[in-house]
Amino acid sequence: MSEIKKPSLSHVDDLGKANMVDVSAKPSQLRTARAQGHILLSENTLSLIRENKMKKGDVLTIAEIAGIQGGKRTSELIPLCHPLQITKLDVKAMTDQTGVTVESLARCTGPTGIEMEALTAVSVALLTIYDMCKAVDKTMVIGEIRLIEKTKADK
Repeated sequence: MSEIKKPSLSHVDDLGKANMVDVSAKPSQLRTARAQGHILLSENTLSLIRENKMKKGDVLTIAEIAGIQGGKRTSELIPLCHPLQITKLDVKAMTDQTGVTVESLARCTGPTGIEMEALTAVSVALLTIYDMCKAVDKTMVIGEIRLIEKTKADK
């Protein structure tokens, strides 16, 4: 009977302990990631956001700024993420028929990807919307957070 090979995991050392991957030998490349998420809101909450009548202020703008701040702090929040020199981080929050969709674009030049920053930006923006609306909406649901695109190219 042949021996079954275990897949090698990049974040685990030979003893099975968590390990930050060494990316020093990887080439520096232009890396881009886009992510998206959604928060389901009641019709009343959606109207208050659209009319900018929430007590805590402009929900969409504050969520966008919070998303940028969150994306920039990803390596502080996720233990094995590398701190990156982010060259672009954009977050857009847009109302739709059932709530708010948040999209992010993150870019860096370096040896490792930036998808966690894009996903963190979306997550923090959605959590900010939740926080700003929790007094008027007890039925909110955050969901559908996903990576839309991840690219890398030689410089």
